[in-house]
Amino acid sequence: SFGSPTAGAAMSSICVSVDATLRGLLGYAMSMLEAPSATATAAPPLSQKLLQKGDDTTSNAIIAAFRTDPTFAAFAKNEMEMIVARDDEDGEKLAAGIREAVARGTLDASPPVEPVTEIDVAGKSADAVAAEIVARLGTAPADGCVLVLQGLSGTGKGTTVAKLEALLPKCVCWSNGNVFRSLTLLAVTYCEQQGIDFSPDAITAEVLGSLVKCLTFGKVNGKFDTRIQGFGLDLLVSQVANTTLKEPRVGKNIPTIAKMSQGEVIKFAGAAAEQMRMDGFNVLMEGRAQTLDYVRTRHRFTLVLPDPTIIGQRRAAQRMMAAALQRLASAELTVVGATGEAAEVRAALQA
Repeated sequence: SFGSPTAGAAMSSICVSVDATLRGLLGYAMSMLEAPSATATAAPPLSQKLLQKGDDTTSNAIIAAFRTDPTFAAFAKNEMEMIVARDDEDGEKLAAGIREAVARGTLDASPPVEPVTEIDVAGKSADAVAAEIVARLGTAPADGCVLVLQGLSGTGKGTTVAKLEALLPKCVCWSNGNVFRSLTLLAVTYCEQQGIDFSPDAITAEVLGSLVKCLTFGKVNGKFDTRIQGFGLDLLVSQVANTTLKEPRVGKNIPTIAKMSQGEVIKFAGAAAEQMRMDGFNVLMEGRAQTLDYVRTRHRFTLVLPDPTIIGQRRAAQRMMAAALQRLASAELTVVGATGEAAEVRAALQA
């Protein structure tokens, strides 16, 4: 009973603990924002250890080392153009799925989107970006909140989410991927039981509705999970995410189901996130604005880079890093000293 002296003492202890955690979190965020390195950090010298680190500091160091190299500039420009083209293509696919959902009445044509805070990530480390977001959250993480993070490919959403997941208490990162896979498994199973080939025509609006009803989200044995229950299946996503949901019959048919069920999955995700928030969790949702606009939360952030060429530079640096690591893995460094190592690593990056 919460009314007992023992329960009261326990609750007091919990409150003190949460308050101390929040103070520490905000203190860290403010220290990162006030530090000279929060906005611009001098790139470390190239080294094999830095390449193996494989994070944003590695990419920034490679960009700094090759910034004036015309070959790197051309490579980065090509990468940027491919990223933009791919983003445009993915955006149109999402838009098509949302238009279908609006036409079915599953989604509103114009959701009431809360104000979005822009975070300029140019020249900032991922730690500094995450600290800026945490500072803007204020006391919200103490009770739990839903945080959506959007932005173009290459702006650092995935890296920032990883930093936030490590910083925020009771933090979970939501992904729609396994929901799409679960629906696809159900759709394929339905077709197999009906003795028909899987196709878009086989999954009518009525069938899709029955598939969605087979998915539920809630606590199972004290932990949040998605349950697949129907058409002879009774599975927990946590237990089959890397087995049944990765089978070829599921993987090859995901694009078809994803286009048809955008609206249903968006609503499922929003409801799941709110359920976890009410239980005190901090829920991170990363993706594109088209889908995140349908998630209700006051904590909305978009990562921006005023100069789009930086996106291409980051991707180019990542590709160079991966190739250089392969080259260096097959041969020991032949030089001694930081200057010599930097020169040899640079040569590996250029090869």
